[in-house]
Amino acid sequence: MRWLVDFADARKGIPMREALAAEILEAYQGQGNAIRKRDEVHKMAQSNKAFAHFRW
Repeated sequence: MRWLVDFADARKGIPMREALAAEILEAYQGQGNAIRKRDEVHKMAQSNKAFAHFRW
């Protein structure tokens, strides 16, 4: 939810309610900035999981 609000707030030139509605619709369709961020975080977690067995 935080990413939806943050990316909606980053859209300049349109009211917040319209930007939030557009961001939610894009997330529902599986695209948009919040979904891209989620996929990026998930990919980073998967790559870091490979190194979890090392002791530092």
